Amino acid sequence: MLSDLVSDEVSASVLSLLLPIFVAAVLVFVASSVIHMFIGYHRNDRRAVPDENGAMDALRGLGLEPGNYAIPHAGSMEVMKSDEFQEMARRGPSAFLTVLPPNPQARMGRQLLQWFVYCLVVGLITAFVCVMALGPGEEYLTVFVLASTAAFMGYAMALAQDAIWSFQGWAATARSMFDGLIYALLTGGAFGWLWP
Repeated sequence: MLSDLVSDEVSASVLSLLLPIFVAAVLVFVASSVIHMFIGYHRNDRRAVPDENGAMDALRGLGLEPGNYAIPHAGSMEVMKSDEFQEMARRGPSAFLTVLPPNPQARMGRQLLQWFVYCLVVGLITAFVCVMALGPGEEYLTVFVLASTAAFMGYAMALAQDAIWSFQGWAATARSMFDGLIYALLTGGAFGWLWP
């Protein structure tokens, strides 16, 4: 059972890492802001469609609510096997479409808060992994390597699924995974520095 695995001692040890968890989250938050606002290597992750205004007018006319859509959409395996669906898929184009609410930049505070909470959660899980494997007084490099590895899994590994299943493109995915590596190294550094 989980209660057997997570003893009071482990819980107390994780709580003793609240400072590195918080410091790592702040460092990652700042680094991600710098990467996305100033460095600019993500600017080509998404391309513009030809006749952007016409495309926006066409989508606006459909009355789509914010959310994720597939074109063509098969609600079941039976529909996917149907001749009608197969013909739609052959004609194309096929697309995964994410519709945002109007003026999403005006709501960016909510996403930034969610990102910071996510950074805290990655830090918390990293702390749990480190506490399970390491004891107090471990050397910086040992803590750095383990914490960086655990944080990399939280920040980067799942991104490959978008390239595999959503055709995001491996170049954009690799750039985002590189960001994850930076975030992981910052997390590892904070844990190694502040390890009890």
